Amino acid sequence: MMNNDAQGALVDMPNPSGSRREEGGGAVRSSGCGSNPGPDPREMWGGISWRCLATGRTLAGPQANPRCNLKSPTMGEDGGGRGCGTTRELQRLKQQALEYYRENDVPRRLEELLNATFYLQPADVYGHLNICSVVIATHFEVHETTFPELAEAEEVERSDAVSTAVQWVNETITQELQGIAPSNQAQVDRVLRTFFENKVQEDKERKELEKSLEESTVPVPLPLIPPPPPPPAKKKGQKQGLKDTLTEKPIIPPEPAEPVLCGSMAIGAVSLAVAKTSALLGSNPLYVNIALLKHPQEQPTKLAIPSLMVSLVSCGKSSPGKLNLMKEVICIPHPGLTAKQGVEMLMEIQKQINKTIEMPPPPKTEPKKGHNGGKRGQQPITGKMSHLGCLTITYDTIEQPLLLIQGICANLGLELGTNLHLAINCAAHELMDYSKGKYEVMTATHKTAAEMVDLYVDLLGKFPSIIAIIDPFRKEDAEQWDSIYNALGSRCYIIAGSASRSISKLLEDGNISLPKSSGLIIKHTNQTTMSDLVEITNLIDSKKYIAIFGSAEGESSDGSLVDLAVGLGVRFIKLGGLSRGERVTKYNRLFAIEEELVQNGTLGFNEGYTFPDLNKDDDTAAESREAAAEVAGELREPPQPIFPAEAGEESAKP
Repeated sequence: MMNNDAQGALVDMPNPSGSRREEGGGAVRSSGCGSNPGPDPREMWGGISWRCLATGRTLAGPQANPRCNLKSPTMGEDGGGRGCGTTRELQRLKQQALEYYRENDVPRRLEELLNATFYLQPADVYGHLNICSVVIATHFEVHETTFPELAEAEEVERSDAVSTAVQWVNETITQELQGIAPSNQAQVDRVLRTFFENKVQEDKERKELEKSLEESTVPVPLPLIPPPPPPPAKKKGQKQGLKDTLTEKPIIPPEPAEPVLCGSMAIGAVSLAVAKTSALLGSNPLYVNIALLKHPQEQPTKLAIPSLMVSLVSCGKSSPGKLNLMKEVICIPHPGLTAKQGVEMLMEIQKQINKTIEMPPPPKTEPKKGHNGGKRGQQPITGKMSHLGCLTITYDTIEQPLLLIQGICANLGLELGTNLHLAINCAAHELMDYSKGKYEVMTATHKTAAEMVDLYVDLLGKFPSIIAIIDPFRKEDAEQWDSIYNALGSRCYIIAGSASRSISKLLEDGNISLPKSSGLIIKHTNQTTMSDLVEITNLIDSKKYIAIFGSAEGESSDGSLVDLAVGLGVRFIKLGGLSRGERVTKYNRLFAIEEELVQNGTLGFNEGYTFPDLNKDDDTAAESREAAAEVAGELREPPQPIFPAEAGEESAKP
């Protein structure tokens, strides 16, 4: 759960490029680069020392001490003399630094970067470190439930990808970009795209050669085709029913994952680094530079802050409860609120969720004499912080997390559907049980794709404040994507996240309508350049879809993602929860941009949430909507909200 320091830093800490970090009235100031080395970084990081990969020796002396250091707010400008601050304050500061750097995995990642630099020994050391810092920021994220063997394999893969990316940057990309002005982003991205295409072709030829060599040396046995399974035996006296006359459609197997070329992160990282350089040379913020790329003819007079999608709780496949369907329950503040007002409101809701989890269950009543006391008692609501930056909560039914938030909002005087709305990330691709051909929405509760459509229609009938459903199906279930859009698309955004293809594939085909949805989640990952982001958002806008800019799986504390979202003019930005340093940094960057736009008089506001009818000329779709509306009208009344004191009782119900 969020601690008070994290909550205070969220609202008050400036963007990472600033020189100050406010925390609960105190401040940590960077002294800048100077001759005073300050405290030993090995001491601040719990005895971690720098070790040279080539020699195996521990670095000591001046080269082990960075030029920049952290100071206590009570220290003078000349350093950490005892007369300027107390030992206790210095220890507290060191402990804060220790926790911050460990949380963000700074020592290990810096050691990798320094080792790579030592091996390559580039002529422009600082230029190399600048680009590589962006490359290493795009790392693979290991989730809490990952097995140790899988985590180790992913770590090896990540290390190989970073090493390859750094090698590309130093050996070829830097040379090919020489002589090109940083302001010519289009030409830079063309060079990067050509370089990447050549690397893809080389990789393809290498694999074909390896395959031919393998086939020439190892005979391939003919595959044995197993006989079809016999039909289930009919029980004696069993009558023929509906299930005997209707055969379910076979489940479509999952499509193979799009291949990711090792080192491809170098392309997106260099493109972003060039955009940052151009913005710096032009004395512009990065978001202005991106807006000029998207609107080359005329700079927009107003820039709007994308509406926030903030994850509050997680009840997905990895959660300890029975509920699997809701990987993220997301809150969306009213578009009339500023980003800072919206986050402050959601932080108050988050505090109430924390209190609900910390609240002990009421004492179990003693059974009356002669009564069986073996009935299950009330189960406490438990939760832990997830990699998404929100709490993973133990729940057993689909309605429970929604009723919890609804009850908390009622206690705070907030009205769902007015002050804020809800969204659900179903992550349906994680729920498919291929042995049964059904989605496991709750433990031991499976539903077919057709039954899932009815489930979502029923859920929106109970909770009309839900205005977005992300990944309700796998991308292979195209028929059900059509069905849910026809049923709910007029009152809810149907969003393709993991169900969508990569940006490069979307641009290659020029088709964003598969699966059928209201909008897409786009991310800056791998070989995605700034020009690709501009092109895909232009395509999305032209089709009257909505764009949601999301965080990549592996995150860093680089706030550039927020600049990209603002400059591209996307409708929503999805940063995860309100905890964890890498996410807090991005929210603070969002506040800083909003403040700059207010001061410049260029802040625009988003309109209310409207749902485009992409089937307005399709009579069949209209009839489907009417039928769905009739079904929704027959649904039972929405349940009463669960207030925090009652949430534990609801979770105890079987």
